Amino acid sequence: MKKKHYLTMIAAIMSTGLSMAQAQNPECMTNLSIYAEHAKVKNYDAAYEPWKMVYESCPDINKANFSYGEKILAHKIDNSSGADKDGYIQELLSLYDNSGKYFPKNYPTAVTEIDKALLLYDNKMASDDELFDMLDKAFKEDRSNFKNPKALYLYFSALVNLHDSGKKDLQDVFDTYDDVTEKVEEENKKLTDVVTKLLPKDSANTITSKEKRMLRVASTNSESYGKVGASIDSKLGALADCDNLIPLYEKSYEEKKGDVTWVKRAVGRMFSKECTDDPMFRKLFEAQLALDPSADAYMYGGVLKQKSGDNKGAIADFNKAVELETDSYKKSNILYKIATIVRRSSKSQARSYALKAVDANPANGKAYLLIANLYAGSANDCGTTAFEKRAIYWKAADMARKAGRVDPSLSGRANQTAASYNAKAPTKEMIFSSGMAGKTITFSCWVGGSIAVPNL
Repeated sequence: MKKKHYLTMIAAIMSTGLSMAQAQNPECMTNLSIYAEHAKVKNYDAAYEPWKMVYESCPDINKANFSYGEKILAHKIDNSSGADKDGYIQELLSLYDNSGKYFPKNYPTAVTEIDKALLLYDNKMASDDELFDMLDKAFKEDRSNFKNPKALYLYFSALVNLHDSGKKDLQDVFDTYDDVTEKVEEENKKLTDVVTKLLPKDSANTITSKEKRMLRVASTNSESYGKVGASIDSKLGALADCDNLIPLYEKSYEEKKGDVTWVKRAVGRMFSKECTDDPMFRKLFEAQLALDPSADAYMYGGVLKQKSGDNKGAIADFNKAVELETDSYKKSNILYKIATIVRRSSKSQARSYALKAVDANPANGKAYLLIANLYAGSANDCGTTAFEKRAIYWKAADMARKAGRVDPSLSGRANQTAASYNAKAPTKEMIFSSGMAGKTITFSCWVGGSIAVPNL
């Protein structure tokens, strides 16, 4: 019976890609099967010695040396202290280096450098300089595989700390901020594409168990990116206010005015921070228009026209921006930005642009949040009684919740917004005393539509 079990284990290991040359080392094969069995049931202490023998003697015999080795060493680190713990940490650092050496397709540069940086960070064994250098190397050499949300935040956070201590320029901070936030958006777009595809199936109850898992994973990871994105913005903080941006761009303009990437990022940052009243914004905008008369340039031109009172010209530029953009994701973002601008003059027009943003990208949760805010801001204009006026908050809360469903990265903010609107909606006591439970309220204001009053 034991012999049969041993042969079964050998066959399983062979099926994972064991080469004939490697199979000629019976001691490695035997210990591989032993430590694999222990590791499968999380008996990592028992797995350590046979794993160590195989790892040191036959490192490339099987990828399990690294996948199980990481778990084994992580367990030893968590359950040791002092010199023993430091020794296991060094073993794990070496394992990360060797994983990329022996199995580069499975362990690309970014993955191994991130693993090392996080290990050192979690154990308080690296300075900001060391962490930044490791993660900067990983990001610049292997950006496509730099996907760890925690590492993205740590990369930027270490840089800000270095700037605060006078070791890095403010421009370095802005450049890396742009790179990191672009990466967060890039990865979240992939996840929301999955959510957009599977959410209708989930609502219709036609989703398979595999798709259900995919939806859950995509939603969870998107939410993580949302939290990281918010943390990165918070870390940047006041460094990106107009008082810092304007003198920095004035100082660098002559040298950088021909660099289209620098100009576009500068204009975009001044726009997002509402520094558009300063003459430097116009100067940068005109430089971008000369270098790259793109959709963004026309949108910024529309902002300047709007500020000068030329609303007709502003709308023409906004529409030109939408017309020029061919990427649906970018077009959606432009439409959303336009909606945020025109909301000051027309809530209905802002909703129209926000809905166009959703048409271009169904995962644009920010557009739904904007509509929710527009509805909530119209409470006093929609309805004749206090009950009817407060009922608009149910409609606003529904729209806010939808934002979190289509873009899980916004779920925290969306749920909090929905809760705040529900708190302003009619109470159960108000529903009971009004006799409106289960009835429908129609809105005659610009919001239009209706809302069903909850049953008691």
